[in-house]
Amino acid sequence: FELVSILIEKLKTLEEVNVVFATGLSQVEFLDALVKIPFHGWNRVNAFHLDEYIGLPAEAPQRFSNFLKTRLFDHLQFKNVYYVVPPGQENEDAQTLAQKYEQLLMEHPLHVACIGIGENGHIAFNEPNVADYSDQRLVRVIELDERSRHQQLAEGWFKTIEEVPTHAITLTVPAILSAEKILCIVPRERKKEIVLKTLEGPITAECPASFLRRHRDVHLFLDLESASLLSD
Repeated sequence: FELVSILIEKLKTLEEVNVVFATGLSQVEFLDALVKIPFHGWNRVNAFHLDEYIGLPAEAPQRFSNFLKTRLFDHLQFKNVYYVVPPGQENEDAQTLAQKYEQLLMEHPLHVACIGIGENGHIAFNEPNVADYSDQRLVRVIELDERSRHQQLAEGWFKTIEEVPTHAITLTVPAILSAEKILCIVPRERKKEIVLKTLEGPITAECPASFLRRHRDVHLFLDLESASLLSD
């Protein structure tokens, strides 16, 4: 299993390793498999997550922190779990929360980023034509692209588009690319167009995932469906 192999190697020379995790349907199989692997080094791993909605109540199952808590954080004994919005701080100012998370990332540089790609090409919530390869910030408050909001609706997370939050806190493109290694997991047929654009289209903010091609060590995990449009 790629992530565990990386962690084993890193922990030979480091006291702790910093990993950021993603959410969404594309990550479910990866996370479910991860918790079943007999690896005993989690207590030397600091866990982060890529993004979080603004405005949802603490107990909302759609919150990315709750998704990861249920799927991952409750199952493995991490050294620390750093939430974008720490429990009890749901009503804090979003800009302040973003600055605090940025400080945590500066204190704990990422070794591994586990991410996905949205149907519109976003990575985390760095949306098309807004994502900034040269962003000076590591964490930002952003407005969600309408296609992102409709993807959340289509995946069944919300009953109506009005329920889908309009803003979120996200790691920026430079924050993701700062990781030493990136594991990008993109299954399913509905991602085939954006996979093609990511790998064979121009590197541009129109497809934020295309910026991954500027990183020195990205491992892209596709299935036959998501890879079906790629040239040989």
